[in-house]
Amino acid sequence: MSIGLSYVLVTPYTVAKSRTGGVLARLLSRTDLEFVGAQILAPDNEFVSKYALSFLEKAPQNQLMLLADYVKTYLGPSFGRPHRSLFLLFKGENPCKQLLDVCGHLYTQHIEVTAATGETIRDTYSDLIFSANNPNEVRYFEPAVLTPRHQDEANIDLRLFANYLDGKENLVQNLKYPDPKKIQRTLVIIKPDNWKHNSSRPGAIIDMFSRTGLRIIGMKIHRFSLAEAMEFYRPVEDFLKKKLAKDFSNKAKEILEKNFNLTLSQKASDSLTSTIGIECARDQFYQVIEFMSGKRPNGQSREELNKPGDVKCMILVYEGENAVKKIRDVLGPTDPLQAPEGTVRREFGSNVMINTAHASDSPKSYEREQKIVKVNNNSIVQIIREHLG
Repeated sequence: MSIGLSYVLVTPYTVAKSRTGGVLARLLSRTDLEFVGAQILAPDNEFVSKYALSFLEKAPQNQLMLLADYVKTYLGPSFGRPHRSLFLLFKGENPCKQLLDVCGHLYTQHIEVTAATGETIRDTYSDLIFSANNPNEVRYFEPAVLTPRHQDEANIDLRLFANYLDGKENLVQNLKYPDPKKIQRTLVIIKPDNWKHNSSRPGAIIDMFSRTGLRIIGMKIHRFSLAEAMEFYRPVEDFLKKKLAKDFSNKAKEILEKNFNLTLSQKASDSLTSTIGIECARDQFYQVIEFMSGKRPNGQSREELNKPGDVKCMILVYEGENAVKKIRDVLGPTDPLQAPEGTVRREFGSNVMINTAHASDSPKSYEREQKIVKVNNNSIVQIIREHLG
């Protein structure tokens, strides 16, 4: 079976209403596709015109004409301000059909509201309202998501998106705040334990963060290289050495004194701390690195250190007043067992290491972390062009 590539574009209205988590949860849990890319974008009028035209060129059907009109009217800037959309990229067998089945079809004939089932994304989030006096006149239309029907249509659109996104920064800055000094950014990582199999977890986590009222201005799928993971978690290594080295050496001391019926001197105890204690703490650090990159750093060549890792995560950048605290309040403390009910880590974390998500603990940490994961870079254009050949 041939492997294809297709997309779902989450509309500005759906993004603004913080429904992205619900949309993503359905796409991930109801398909067997690989989720390979994500990017927030703010289309300009030139792109919108080309994208709208692509619907009319595919086939002059009522549904496509309705979508073309919607794109021209609502996808681009209004009153000079661009609007955020979310571009999601999926790879696998027959992706267009799988995504369309989950997104739902458009029915341009009048259908009673009681006929809606809520089964598809459009059943739940879209609106198609007809005039009370003329059942053929559409008064209001919001499709919630856009997705192509066939692979040839997908390829046309993907080339259009790749050309538009090429060279664009990954962070969207489309809003001017009354008092910019009050605005913070913070980095969130939805960790690899959420991506072992297709599930609604990543979407549910985004839904929980949406209660902060903050805006997502950047998103991407990322695979930590060993070098990136080691740099990112370097403060954790220092913390583990200070916190755990003494604990490990005390355990080693107890075992030695018990098994050999002796009492170790302070000098011997200090030696255990600087040797066994440090080694055990370093191993804990290596476990963190392996969890985030899929590889252990021991004995890796320089070339291997800089290759993308074997596991993926999602990087998100949130923006707004008091963003760091708001996100960390919803995230919960490092240990999921100590986290309050209703926090992300309490709901989805397993232990101190497998605690489902990371969030910057200060604006200074955000500045450091965003440089390491290169938040303004996104590989989505490269993925599309490799597919198109």
